[in-house]
Amino acid sequence: MSDQAQRLRNLVRNQAESPMRNTRIITVTSGKGGVGKSNFTLNFALCLQKLGYKTLVFDADIGLANIDLLMGASPAYSLYHLLKREKGIRDIIYKGYHDLEFIAGGSGFNDLMRLTEEEIDYFAEQVNELNGYVDFIIFDTGAGLSKETLKFIIAATETIVVTTPEPTAITDAYAIIKMVTSLGHEVKFRLVVNRVTEAHEGKQTADKISYVAKQFLNLDIPTLGFVEDDSSVSKAVKKQVPFTIAFPNSPASKSIERLAAQFVTGSAPSETSSGAVRSFLNKMIKLLK
Repeated sequence: MSDQAQRLRNLVRNQAESPMRNTRIITVTSGKGGVGKSNFTLNFALCLQKLGYKTLVFDADIGLANIDLLMGASPAYSLYHLLKREKGIRDIIYKGYHDLEFIAGGSGFNDLMRLTEEEIDYFAEQVNELNGYVDFIIFDTGAGLSKETLKFIIAATETIVVTTPEPTAITDAYAIIKMVTSLGHEVKFRLVVNRVTEAHEGKQTADKISYVAKQFLNLDIPTLGFVEDDSSVSKAVKKQVPFTIAFPNSPASKSIERLAAQFVTGSAPSETSSGAVRSFLNKMIKLLK
């Protein structure tokens, strides 16, 4: 294990000596399934891409990988082929709408936490290949706090928690924030409230979570924005076309566009150049101990 950690430290040191374009790593998660997390991830990434920020979506929703399905794509290779060393990471990157790049999860992601030290080292080296390649890497994780999801939440630059105004979704969104915090990890969380009927409903939902987080966890959880409830979303899913592409003038599409614009104009994390990926690897080193 010490040899593996040392190899990862060498990667970190090499990054520090070779500054490149900023790469921010974002994890998108939710407390429960069915809140539209993957649909949000995909369309949020598309809006970032349209704004001129090169973005890559990494489908890390273990067992329920569906980013490719939402785009009507059938990639020949997925993370499975990377883990088996049949392909390099650049070989499993595919382009979707607006040249958005993505890595399909496939069945192989179930093997990630059962890798040998050598295989984990290889995975880290491959992730390092993306440093400076894009402006944003977005990990779409599974709902709830599995061991795998926790690792991506901890290692990312920031985490977006997607919820809805439903009481169970609100409770579960707070629960995932509380569980991560209770384990002693400092994570930059932001809230997105999906499927709101009006702005007031979205604000009320976000305020509930922000209040209890401040009251009981002493955490400030800013709200990134709201996405309107819109029948166009389900229609787009059936067509296997992202709703911002199929229905660009729909309420949900306009909501995502405003949210993405607010995201890139807001204050960025302090990590710059190779900092985000370097931080990712540093945290992975700690998780390996």
